[in-house]
Amino acid sequence: MSALDPLQAALRISGSGLAAQSTRLRVVSENLANAQSTGSAPGADPYARKTVTFAEELDRAAEVELVRVDRIGVDRAPFRMEFDPGHPAADAAGFVKFPNVNVLVEMADMREATRTYEANLQMIQQAREMISRTIDLLRPT
Repeated sequence: MSALDPLQAALRISGSGLAAQSTRLRVVSENLANAQSTGSAPGADPYARKTVTFAEELDRAAEVELVRVDRIGVDRAPFRMEFDPGHPAADAAGFVKFPNVNVLVEMADMREATRTYEANLQMIQQAREMISRTIDLLRPT
């Protein structure tokens, strides 16, 4: 087994972070887009909030630990119920089920995912710059 150069390994690790956070941002966007959706029939369940779980993954060829999306799950929290007998999705008692999406939680999650994405992007930029400087030093003058 041959390990990658440490700078190349940093690129692989940060690249895996970009992919994971990109998926997380997609799921948060989906949750926010469906925050007010209701079931298609009276009393039907609405959209259920999705969650992202990460896991570490060993890249044996590079001898580095990467991050990957382990699974996209469904939040088991109860749906929000509102009394609105005139709503098309209201059940026989006049209650409408709304998604278990809390917009404030999703916004905080989006902010954290964005910052983590930006940190991984910055790491890639720094590693590329260091590789470029190393190549410049090795060039004959």
